[in-house]
Amino acid sequence: MRGATRGIRRTALAGLAAAGLALVPAVADATPGSGVTGKIISQTTVGDTDYILREVTIAPGGKTGWHFHDGTLYAFVAQGTLTHPDASCEPTVYKTGAAFVEPSGANHTHIGLNLGKKPVVLEVLYVLPHGAPLSEDAPNPGCDF
Repeated sequence: MRGATRGIRRTALAGLAAAGLALVPAVADATPGSGVTGKIISQTTVGDTDYILREVTIAPGGKTGWHFHDGTLYAFVAQGTLTHPDASCEPTVYKTGAAFVEPSGANHTHIGLNLGKKPVVLEVLYVLPHGAPLSEDAPNPGCDF
């Protein structure tokens, strides 16, 4: 009888483990970027906030990959045309001379695309909580970009 009880316990534990694994959310793969380079121009910390001025260049055909930021970004398009879809899959197009703001948080997932023939050059001011990364990878929300 002892062996039978042990077998029942093992079966029950295996079932619980399988049920527990089914409750763990699936992790979606981040979408990799390509053709993007960045150069920090200036960086300072005031209190608990990092201010980072960075030049970002996206080569023709390049993309940032889907991502979001832990703080607000202020961007200026110094050259080229940036196609900028958000999680609704609706792209906004920013041409040379345009300025825009990227709000913080995972609910503001987006991607930067260069669909043109010359590099896109952005001047970006990152206003981030001290020590936060420049961006956080995110899965494609189901868009065709």
